[in-house]
Amino acid sequence: MNEKVLLVTGASSDIGVELIKNIHQNYDYIIAHYNNDKGDLVELEDKLNDKLILLSSNFLDEEDTNKFVDTIIEKGIIPNHIVHLPAGNCINKKFHQLNWEKFNKDLNIGLRSITTILMKLIPLMLKEKNGKIIFMLTSYTLNIPPKYLTSYVTSKYALLGLMKSLAQEYASKGITVNGISPSMIETKFLNSIPELIVKQNAENSPTKENLKVNDVVPTIEFLLSDKANCITGENIAITNGNIM
Repeated sequence: MNEKVLLVTGASSDIGVELIKNIHQNYDYIIAHYNNDKGDLVELEDKLNDKLILLSSNFLDEEDTNKFVDTIIEKGIIPNHIVHLPAGNCINKKFHQLNWEKFNKDLNIGLRSITTILMKLIPLMLKEKNGKIIFMLTSYTLNIPPKYLTSYVTSKYALLGLMKSLAQEYASKGITVNGISPSMIETKFLNSIPELIVKQNAENSPTKENLKVNDVVPTIEFLLSDKANCITGENIAITNGNIM
């Protein structure tokens, strides 16, 4: 029987850590990517021992990203499931106050990294005719986005385009590719957003609160399961009652 291997990029995030906690028993190995801070992955590493493989990479650095995926291949532990979570900081600024460096940073972290990784891993996944790939998108790709988050929204739309294209290309090859698009989630990712905006977002929700991590992780779990074998190319909304 082939080994089940999960790769989680951005695994040190609140979503990544909770996902690994919830589904580690389903996998022989989990490769957890982090940038420069393992965060709560340290506790999981102690608990899961050799099952959890921690690998660092700076996705702003193309060479380091290539080295990251080459290391995975050299280890011979090839993922058949991939969850891609990273994104650049959400900075609330008017468009004319931004510069190309910010757009480039967001695109490198969110888009170039997973493009580089999949270009090398998908040919290996194709040999097994089995694979599931999930992108963390945003509810801003489902309808009218808010003001002042242009670089973040642009990078997520680019990732949505990649998801749709890959889903179409590999639909007959046993590989599913989907995205999830949550509205605002109460995580450390919001640290760069003014508190007033976070509160206003909750007030505008039908439930009068923002999403929690445990509102989002079950959908990722489902898409990784055999129950989702016939689902591909979908951008699934998780919006706490907001109709998109």
